[in-house]
Amino acid sequence: MQENPRKRGRPKSFSGNAAQTTIQSLDRALEVLDRLAASKGLTLTEIATDLGQSPATIYRVLATLEARAFVEMDPAAQAWHVGPMAFRLGSAFLRRSSVAERSRPVMHDLMQATGETSNLGIERQGEVMFVSQVETNESIRAFFPPGTLSPIHASGIGKALLSRHGEDQLNRYFRTCRQDSFTDKTITTPEALRQELERIRDQGYAYDDEERTVGMRCVAAPIVNLYGEAVAGISVSGPTHRMASERIAEIGELVRDAANTISRGLGAPDAGDNG
Repeated sequence: MQENPRKRGRPKSFSGNAAQTTIQSLDRALEVLDRLAASKGLTLTEIATDLGQSPATIYRVLATLEARAFVEMDPAAQAWHVGPMAFRLGSAFLRRSSVAERSRPVMHDLMQATGETSNLGIERQGEVMFVSQVETNESIRAFFPPGTLSPIHASGIGKALLSRHGEDQLNRYFRTCRQDSFTDKTITTPEALRQELERIRDQGYAYDDEERTVGMRCVAAPIVNLYGEAVAGISVSGPTHRMASERIAEIGELVRDAANTISRGLGAPDAGDNG
């Protein structure tokens, strides 16, 4: 029996004009969720002030989201937090690809082998978005909650992903994204970053030497799919006193091998090819 064709994702009259197609109340609700996701809890007054809206307007948004369990309030602190339904939807995003699921056991092994926190990140609009993490038991450790964004040029995973870009992609990146400085080690020019990407291709892993945060280092490698495209990056990150310079090559091999293991699981034809 022939299946009926799926309906279009947009109405025939859709114009693509954001000003005409955006639902203001929905946009405001999503903005509230975004603020809560980036915080450890905010009061009604704090949210209203941050968004430039009246407390009454924001309360109606919060009440609507609370009824659907997208947000919840801590009565003791009078602070609002992201609710369980938001987590459920976020998990659906991760299920779009098997990379997150396939990476978890490898990340656990990588954390055990290095003694440092293992991370999984993807590229999103010129930044790295961390989607999964396996933390070390050490008291001082790197911490990137799922959804955390980091500049792609100042991130181990970011540079690993950039190393797989073709020339057209790189040129587009340099045209549209800034390379801001965060420490005196941040790479801030296209010429220097291109040289860095060549080194990454040669050795198979990227090294963030306190380029985003003083006192923290990161070693990362790209995860590729069946078509050789970088779909994610895996990394190990930790403080400089434990990730000493003499350990970087050893950790780099472990991270590169972990990325290759995941890539093979995604059907990569030759996970060891860094070209």
